[in-house]
Amino acid sequence: MAIELPDDLIALEERAWQEIQAGQLTAETAAAVQAAVTAHAEQAGVDRYQVEMALKRAVRHTEPEG
Repeated sequence: MAIELPDDLIALEERAWQEIQAGQLTAETAAAVQAAVTAHAEQAGVDRYQVEMALKRAVRHTEPEG
């Protein structure tokens, strides 16, 4: 089952990933991502961990096109 990820959730995870790569992840950003993941999972009726994994795959493990 593919999990639909809204653009605002993807943007939030992209911000967190940039902060992680720079060694500057803030507690505020981390908490915002977790809250958004939880809210989306509840609204979509899916497991929060599945949403989190799908989100990380979408943002952190993108395959180059070609």
